[in-house]
Amino acid sequence: MGASIRDVAQRAGVSVKTVSNVVNGFPFVSDATRAKVQLALTELDYRPNLGARLLRGGRTGTVALAVPEISSPYFAELAAQFVQQAKQHGWTLLIDETQGGKDGERLVLDGIKSHLVDGLIVSPLALTAQELSARRDRTPLVLLGERLIHAPVDHVTIDNVAGAKAATDHLITLGRTRIAAIGSQPHISGGTAALRLRGYKAALRAAKMPFDGDLVIPAKSYHRPDGYAAMTALLDLPQPPDAVFCFNDLMAIGALRALHERGHRVPEDVAVIGFDGIEEGAFYQPSLSTIAVDKTQIARLALDFLSQRIDGGASAEPQEAFAPFELLPRQSTLRRIDPDSPGR
Repeated sequence: MGASIRDVAQRAGVSVKTVSNVVNGFPFVSDATRAKVQLALTELDYRPNLGARLLRGGRTGTVALAVPEISSPYFAELAAQFVQQAKQHGWTLLIDETQGGKDGERLVLDGIKSHLVDGLIVSPLALTAQELSARRDRTPLVLLGERLIHAPVDHVTIDNVAGAKAATDHLITLGRTRIAAIGSQPHISGGTAALRLRGYKAALRAAKMPFDGDLVIPAKSYHRPDGYAAMTALLDLPQPPDAVFCFNDLMAIGALRALHERGHRVPEDVAVIGFDGIEEGAFYQPSLSTIAVDKTQIARLALDFLSQRIDGGASAEPQEAFAPFELLPRQSTLRRIDPDSPGR
């Protein structure tokens, strides 16, 4: 039989209430006392009775995360961060896939009820603000990704415009003059593609460089074959680009493959940068420059919002937070040093 909370209190020389405050993360405990209790918890290998705690609170101890594609490296890495951060709240995390369509997203919103989970995090691609406003289920909800205007829901995102501008600025500072963009989606307004295209244009405008629509290649989806096909189309232009900003890392990896097959050197002939900061990019050859999104912070912010809603401590107004990003220049944009090379 495991140690009880009374055993921990006796070992630490404090009251049961104090141990309870430490276990539940309440701030009203001195650092010295907290350290004594933590030591006793470790020495006795104390495990709280979550079942009894949840039964008393009317909670399931489970939250759900719904993403468009579990197989996508970005969403897989993001989900892994959510699993780790959920543990900090004492929650079990369920993960579902919507495939980015309205049917899948509606099924998640309408099918995962409050008797199954305490809260829900969704990364929607197809739902509108009106559809979210019409949602009948009251399970606490937090959205990831692009802001649905006027949606009455807490929201965590990144500044896609600023991130795209930073990526394009990086290429400009390297002296590139024909900078292409892969990943526009003219049929979708207000989504990731539109925001990253806006950042790309803003960088060109700030540098007083002309915008050339022929250098912007659309992509139906954001996978490796889409980047490969788009890069092939760019190389077939009478004046191919000398740099490419891909709206995500998977398309950038596809573009790198096309450049390799066509005999173009990266970055000497064409520099390439992506967006997302997936692990695969660091181990590709050449390693991929990228805008790395802080996935840990996205998970932390979203689950903190959810915790506030579950506990009833959040404001009535929807909350919004931006997770940071970082420019990671690697071999695909930075010239590799070759002592035998006479230079470009």
